Amino acid sequence: MKVILLSDVKGKGKKDSVINVSDGYANNYLIKNNLAVPYTKRSSEILSEELDERQKNEDALVASLNEIKKKLDGKTITFKVKTGETDKVFGTISNKQISEKLKDMIGVERPIVYKKGERNAYAEKFSYAVTHSIKSALCDAGGYDLKTKKNTVISRAAEWFLSHYPLLGGLAATFKIVEDIEMCHRYEIHIAAVDAEQGIIYANPSCGFSEEEWIFVLAHEYLHAGLQHQKRCNGRDFFLWNIACDYVINDWLHEMEIGRMPPDGLLYDETLHNKSAESIYDLIVKEIRKYKKRNTFRGFGRGDMFNGNRPHFTGRENGVSLDELLKNALREGLDYHQEHNRGFLPAGLVQEIRALAMPVIPWDAALAKWFDVQFPPLEKHRTYARPSRRQGATPDIPRPGYAYYEQDLESRTFGVVVDTSGSMSAKQIGMALGSIASYAAAKDVPFVRIIFCDAKATDAGYLAPEDIAGRVKVTGRGGTILQPGVDCLEQANDFPKDGPILIITDGEIENDLKVRREHAFLLPRGNRLPFRARGEVFYFRE
Repeated sequence: MKVILLSDVKGKGKKDSVINVSDGYANNYLIKNNLAVPYTKRSSEILSEELDERQKNEDALVASLNEIKKKLDGKTITFKVKTGETDKVFGTISNKQISEKLKDMIGVERPIVYKKGERNAYAEKFSYAVTHSIKSALCDAGGYDLKTKKNTVISRAAEWFLSHYPLLGGLAATFKIVEDIEMCHRYEIHIAAVDAEQGIIYANPSCGFSEEEWIFVLAHEYLHAGLQHQKRCNGRDFFLWNIACDYVINDWLHEMEIGRMPPDGLLYDETLHNKSAESIYDLIVKEIRKYKKRNTFRGFGRGDMFNGNRPHFTGRENGVSLDELLKNALREGLDYHQEHNRGFLPAGLVQEIRALAMPVIPWDAALAKWFDVQFPPLEKHRTYARPSRRQGATPDIPRPGYAYYEQDLESRTFGVVVDTSGSMSAKQIGMALGSIASYAAAKDVPFVRIIFCDAKATDAGYLAPEDIAGRVKVTGRGGTILQPGVDCLEQANDFPKDGPILIITDGEIENDLKVRREHAFLLPRGNRLPFRARGEVFYFRE
């Protein structure tokens, strides 16, 4: 089947290429994903018209750039600067100064001529090359080495945080800013994007922002990384989650008056003021088509947070993780900011930073809280059937003891469904069961119903807490079906109707597991369930 490619397809061809592929590949992949259209008489005519129009625009652009070149030929640019005794320049000539000179000479601030929203790599490179060449020549003449020190509008914006805004100063010192047009083109970054895992912010110097606007953009990216938005996605659509976080951050920065908000297409909505990213995301998913068309600082249809496997930080102190580094930077910045009254901070931002600073609750402590909810302390009653321990000291005086009501003890139980066919080791399962057993004993749970699931469910019956951990048996490998084990408990006549269920699994289970009563999951850290759990989820590690 003959098709016209609408985008570059690796191994097949570039955009606008006409290629022959199999019917199945064309219909089920290329056309379905809007990567191509069938080659017809009409589509070929449209392609030809677009190519002609594109060539005309390219020719006009080249002609415009040649005119600019003619205007620049033979011109002398003069700057008045301060020098030292050895005629070395104090500092360097900024891009803004050069742009102003070019504007006076050729009538435009930047020699880029193309439609709004349309990108032209040739024009951008030309503009950057002219400015960089002039700047390099001036710096060489003044004895200033560009390689040893940067004095760009972006670098000055980054330095502003170190000297004027302690809240984000620690993050500014942590992140490396890459000002590289070629790198930004490679990653399709229109303005900026942050790679929190590498500690890099990519900034496109060709977008023409002022220093105040770059302060806003960099603060935006710092907050993305510092508040760990990438890790807080939790199974949500990453691009829509990125958009929701953008609305929150931009609202904060507008409220704090950090820098100047860039014009055109910024994700800012006054109606979303004081809303959390999670609540905004819930609103967005109701209108997915609308919000899929939004732009971030990276560009159309792409989030300004990198999402994917990246190399770890290098050059950091041993023993300090990336998470701890970012948390400490934000926490210390907040403390200094508030102690020295350095400006207004939105309550939502302060709350999120404080939440990040709180130590993570160990999984077994969280599990203990779950037990506290499910099994509140039993009420004892006085009984003469069980004499008090002090009876021996006063044999002639009857003293009652304390005991629990039999009916309370009988209903005080829970079920455990153990996935024994996954990648979990016997050590991991034993560790989880050991914690369950200890909490069961502490909460006066006399017996626990155990179900082992492999290819089928095996009912081990009721076990005393002290016997639970010794009954572990790993019987296989691979995925499994846990629904029979859950059904066995929920349908058992001798299991309380309100008895909660704990499920121990590695997550390699069916994606439609139904549990109709109170329940919780225990998974090894790093594993995930194939669905959004309704009960609580605890993650443990060896």
